[in-house]
Amino acid sequence: MLDRLLSAATITLTTIIGVVAFLYPFWLPSVAQRGGGLAHAADAPLLLTVVVGLSFIALLLEAQRAAEHALLVALLGVLVAMNAILRMINIALPLPGGFSPIFVLIILTGYLFGGNFGFLMGAMTLIVSALITGGMGAWLPYQMLTAGWIGLSAGLCRGPVALLGGAGRRGEVVVLVLFGAFWGFAYGAIMNLWFWPFASGPVEQYYQAGIGLGDTLRRYAAFYVATSLVWDASAGIGNALLLGAFGGPILRVLRRFERRFAFVIRPHAMRL
Repeated sequence: MLDRLLSAATITLTTIIGVVAFLYPFWLPSVAQRGGGLAHAADAPLLLTVVVGLSFIALLLEAQRAAEHALLVALLGVLVAMNAILRMINIALPLPGGFSPIFVLIILTGYLFGGNFGFLMGAMTLIVSALITGGMGAWLPYQMLTAGWIGLSAGLCRGPVALLGGAGRRGEVVVLVLFGAFWGFAYGAIMNLWFWPFASGPVEQYYQAGIGLGDTLRRYAAFYVATSLVWDASAGIGNALLLGAFGGPILRVLRRFERRFAFVIRPHAMRL
């Protein structure tokens, strides 16, 4: 029980740090002005160290729980490796826009095994795939956090699924399809924030220190529509298509693993 609470607290702390990292340029506009277009060049290595360190702490805490959770950690390693290979293939053979196959497993594992597992699945997928493909940069910790939040929030699908008849019904896949489509847009909208306060361009589309919240939101909306909407639409459509086509079969496979991992050890009375 204590390990579970500590794991949840670690991921909560990581999320809080991530939110602050995304938003502090708006709270400290002088930092964005000094950036000179080099978004987070100074703080990204520290953030990456913190995110990776806290993720490994959460992973170790999960591994110290009951035996079935240790087996789930082993499964996490296999799934992260599979997702990293998918991303490598996606980079070699790019899909249209933001369409990427890696989010399907992040969503399904977070939905089935819980938010902690989903967060680790998302964050670890991005760091492992970046190491394989050489995609290391100031954007990486922000990608890890956002992908982790996809998995963390996937557990919220359980409520609507229960209302639509429960697991294994058609409504389950429908909920996951809609969830994947939403995150296709949300992932891009969140990721833009890691560089947008530092960028420059048309006044009506870019951040300027001292403007109010309303003007900031209007300018960001204009920037998003002009630069990201079509890209993210392909991500949302891609997530929906993949989850609709493969979500049900993948869930059945993962549930078989889950049943095998759920066991109870009972002491056997010795006969004298």
